[in-house]
Amino acid sequence: MTTTRPDTLTDEFLESLVARVPSTGGGTWKLTEVYTGEVLVELPQSTPADIETAFARAREAQAEWSQWPLRKRLAVFKRAHTLLVDNAHTTTDLIQAESGKNRRMAMEETCDPPMVISHYLKRAPRLLAPTRRGGPVPVVSSSTEIRQPKGVVGVIAPWNFPFATGISDAVTALMAGNGIVLKPDNKTALSPLYGVSLLEQAGLPKGLFQVVCGEGPDVGPTLIDNANYVMFTGSTATGRVIGERAGRNLIGCCLELGGKNPMIVLDDAVVDDVVAGALFGVFGNTGQICMHIERIYLPDSLYDEFRSKFVAAAEGLRLGATYDFGPELGSLISVDHRDRVASHVEDAVAKGATVVTGGRARPDLGPAFFEPTVLEGVTQDMLAGSCETFGPVVALHRYASVDEAVALANDTDYGLNASVWGTDLDRAAAVGRRIQSGNVNINDSLAAAYASKGTPSGGVKQSGVGARHGDQGLLKYTDVQNLAVLKKPVLGPKPGQDYAEYAKQMLTGLKVMRRTRIR
Repeated sequence: MTTTRPDTLTDEFLESLVARVPSTGGGTWKLTEVYTGEVLVELPQSTPADIETAFARAREAQAEWSQWPLRKRLAVFKRAHTLLVDNAHTTTDLIQAESGKNRRMAMEETCDPPMVISHYLKRAPRLLAPTRRGGPVPVVSSSTEIRQPKGVVGVIAPWNFPFATGISDAVTALMAGNGIVLKPDNKTALSPLYGVSLLEQAGLPKGLFQVVCGEGPDVGPTLIDNANYVMFTGSTATGRVIGERAGRNLIGCCLELGGKNPMIVLDDAVVDDVVAGALFGVFGNTGQICMHIERIYLPDSLYDEFRSKFVAAAEGLRLGATYDFGPELGSLISVDHRDRVASHVEDAVAKGATVVTGGRARPDLGPAFFEPTVLEGVTQDMLAGSCETFGPVVALHRYASVDEAVALANDTDYGLNASVWGTDLDRAAAVGRRIQSGNVNINDSLAAAYASKGTPSGGVKQSGVGARHGDQGLLKYTDVQNLAVLKKPVLGPKPGQDYAEYAKQMLTGLKVMRRTRIR
């Protein structure tokens, strides 16, 4: 196994990436390699004036980009698809270095933008084409729905999937004719910067896709105040702030926020299948997935068998700080986040919960490693029972009836993702429909829903507003223009016509329209 930094990540290469970030104030942020804590590069920090300049440049480029025929715009993304796939290993190196995730997960993250591109290359021509409809008076009037780009979209991407969210969320906005100003998290700016460089190699006009960097409170307000629409992925607390400011500016926003995602195992489920699915659903990306499972509800008949097999599987997971495909789990994003995860476990134990396995930091592997952890006896008064932990921690619970399991699953302010397992698919789906969640996976933890690019994916309750993917994932970046045409002036009474006579004709016409279904 190799523990040395990949040869691709040269100082020259990293410096070329961060040189894209506008910064006139001279401030920098030490972007570190998570596995070691060593500084990879000094990341320039953008001032409010830099952000305003970035929007001006993106807006200038967008004015021309929006006039390109759709076929010409989509040709850029056909070439980009090839470049993204061909350079996936370099992207994977960057993702690992900046986020600390294991290579398997980093490689899978690189697949998301090509998947999004593939779907919308097929779907965009139909969604963005003008749609002609009838007008108020048959034959002599018509109305056409035209999709116009919003302008410049502000994308705020999180640290847990910086490349997937930073690039994929931008792709659909760009296809619709918008410009982009992206603010990645300081910790994980390298992979999205590389993604922008690949898009420009594919023919995206320079200046159209801007990247600004800085801490959220420093750069967020200026970004929102200059954007025509905001796409945000992150915490519910920050989402509220962004939604409030977007509302004051009378612009739209899409917010994918936190979750406390449940899994319900029905009594006819195959335990071995559930264990394998839960292993990824709980510990994938070291638990740093918005849709990952933090609560598992099991019937008494399966509890002991599942507990035994799941704990053994969790204890067998390979952790490591290497740039090969060996480790099944990587690091948490930072020491601060490791301490937050540990505090949830410590709080639970102090209030009566039991650690079945794990529960400890692993400084022998790297600064921010934490063991896969399984808890029992977790209650709502504990941080691990009610708050999003966002780490490799799960609580096991028994239930006596399906009604009780559904009630427990819904006993949360969140509603992002849920999972139901059972061999009777109709029964499992019926249970899934009762869960208050934007995504529900049957016999899977999370990937089946998220990878279904043709269907919208978003949260309900405190887990968000709007959705990515599906038709909505593209159309949200457009405004609707109603272009109505009247061939001759027939709306209203004729000159000199008695209005009572006109009113009679009008009401008779409404009856005729209803009978003939003329709209």
